[in-house]
Amino acid sequence: MNLIVKIIVKILIIILLTVTTQIGGIIYLCTDLLFLRKKMRKKAIIKTITFFSIYTFVTFLILPYVTPLFGRVKIKDSSTIEAHTFLTKFLNRNYVTPQLQNALQQIAHSFEESNPEIKLVYLDANFPFIDNFPLLPHLSHDDGKKIDISFIYKNQEHHIVNKKPSISGYGVFESPTKNEHQQTTICKQKGYWQYDFTQYFTFGTVNKSLKFSKKATKDLLLEIVKQKQVSKLFIEPHLRYRLGIQSPKIRFQGCRAVRHDDHIHLQIR
Repeated sequence: MNLIVKIIVKILIIILLTVTTQIGGIIYLCTDLLFLRKKMRKKAIIKTITFFSIYTFVTFLILPYVTPLFGRVKIKDSSTIEAHTFLTKFLNRNYVTPQLQNALQQIAHSFEESNPEIKLVYLDANFPFIDNFPLLPHLSHDDGKKIDISFIYKNQEHHIVNKKPSISGYGVFESPTKNEHQQTTICKQKGYWQYDFTQYFTFGTVNKSLKFSKKATKDLLLEIVKQKQVSKLFIEPHLRYRLGIQSPKIRFQGCRAVRHDDHIHLQIR
């Protein structure tokens, strides 16, 4: 019975690591096979250290050189663009097609010209390999052509900053006012309970004094829609009208997804 439980636990670990990192399940399986016949003290600790060592080595020193062969590249952090958290990179959620990489660099550079020292901060992008492999909990980040971008915020002194209000970058909403379109309420009344579910995935709120910057976020959105490669972007309807941006590229994502008044979703053709 203990053997069956161990096998079930290992299968669940492999599934979890595969779902969250894409390559973690394979590395865990290889590590487990490596230690299968070995008898040693503190085997579990040594195996765990070995797994994380191999995983880290592959993630940062192997994947960036292999993935271009499969049509995806690691997003290059620079003075104008960066991941919101190290975890995004550690979990391999920072891969895109070369075309999206180029578009992001151009958007970030143009945005920085009007907002000096303010970076384009991205959240989840895509996994390194295989189209149609889901990047949960997202519905469409599965082909290297999609990415989530953070809004821009200002501090108490009304200075634009690179800081964000949550640890994950998600879940702190710029909700509609009483006089604005109440899309969240409409979707939830239709039974789409998951619509504001990202509020439970902030992983903690920080920088609570930050306020949504209407001007800087509008500047960023304008740079995004100007890019010819960008086919569409999603934000909530009330923000589209509040910011006064008219573009056929700006869409409503539908009630089956989650709300988009905590980030921008953009994708290319």
